[in-house]
Amino acid sequence: MKKLFIVRHAKSSWDYPHLDDYDRPLNKRGKRNAPEMGQRLAQKNVKPDALIASPAKRAAATARRIAEQISFPVSDIVKEPLLYHGSVSSMIDVIRSSDDGIETLMIFGHNPGLTDLTNRLSGSDIYNIPTCGIAEIDFDVASWQEVGNTKGNLVSFDFPKNVLKT
Repeated sequence: MKKLFIVRHAKSSWDYPHLDDYDRPLNKRGKRNAPEMGQRLAQKNVKPDALIASPAKRAAATARRIAEQISFPVSDIVKEPLLYHGSVSSMIDVIRSSDDGIETLMIFGHNPGLTDLTNRLSGSDIYNIPTCGIAEIDFDVASWQEVGNTKGNLVSFDFPKNVLKT
């Protein structure tokens, strides 16, 4: 069994129009939402074996803030350029290249690719993964190489404004 968490970067700032898209930082809401979503993962006792993030500033910052909440060593986050606005097939290649000793993998990137990736891998019909949204997919496979050849099961889909009513 392999478990994949697909995380869209938190809300980014548009305060500096001269900045390249790659260099846009998180805005105030993004800086608040990323640790909050990390706390939600910690409450579910999520313990990934590996975190791979787009090297874009907002995605890397989201990965760091979530890693801190789930006690994952920030220094162990891998930055992968193929996750920066990569195609679904290139993101699947990143996943497939993961070591099979990794049972739980978390990737951080951008839309629209992450929504398309989630739908492709799980057969779900999510319209849009909002900023700092997290999709959790289980695969009944022994190797990451098999991901994409067989559908996974969308276990959960959470995002900052998803407040459960009691």
